Amino acid sequence: MVTSSASAILKASRLSTSSAKLPPSTTTAAAVAQKLLSFRPLIRNPLIPQPLKFSAAKRSNFSCKSAQITDPSDTRSSKVQELNVYEINERDRSSPAYLRLSQKTVNSLGDLVPFSNKVYTGDMKKRAGITAGICVLIKNEPEKKGDRYEAIYSFYFGDYGHIAVQGPYLTYEDTCLAVTGGSGIFEGAYGQVKLQQIIFPFKLFYTFYLKGIPDLPSELLGEPVPPSPAVEPSPAAKACEPGATLANFTD
Repeated sequence: MVTSSASAILKASRLSTSSAKLPPSTTTAAAVAQKLLSFRPLIRNPLIPQPLKFSAAKRSNFSCKSAQITDPSDTRSSKVQELNVYEINERDRSSPAYLRLSQKTVNSLGDLVPFSNKVYTGDMKKRAGITAGICVLIKNEPEKKGDRYEAIYSFYFGDYGHIAVQGPYLTYEDTCLAVTGGSGIFEGAYGQVKLQQIIFPFKLFYTFYLKGIPDLPSELLGEPVPPSPAVEPSPAAKACEPGATLANFTD
């Protein structure tokens, strides 16, 4: 009888313990479900239109100077050096060429625009070389009366080497592109460049914020002429006269 009673008590204890575990499990499941439901508003189907909020960009505050973030493992120089140049289309290079790969009557995704223009130092006293590259049309924006391109191109500076850049090229406002490298004195260069549209696509002004390279030569650092539609290179630079070009500049 004692053994039978003890066995009965043990079984009752197990049932009691088992049933006591169910409410917390149910409660936990309900809590998890409630948390998942609380996150549902954040999960959106990208194919379903959602209300969008826009804030107007202030071009007067536009800047692409590098943020001062240092990486202890990066041994390259973090000193920022500014370099200004003008890119001018003098309508003598059959540039730009427009390749309408979309075969549509309006500028459309995938259209290509190869180009090459002349580059002058920021003080407009010397012919520096050329730009050479290509733009891929990403979006036609008729409401802004322009287009958005992804651009990949280089600036050539004669014996000094070249700088390679990549990023957004907007025909209707200023943009900031990444400096992806270079050659010669620009080997290892990184940073950013601000592109300022003066007269699209004939006259542009660039301010490079370069890092990772030795000090730039004074020949490239003359006081830049303030950008304006009327700005022009000096007659000597335009004619590529001796002393008004960088050594072995690319034409």
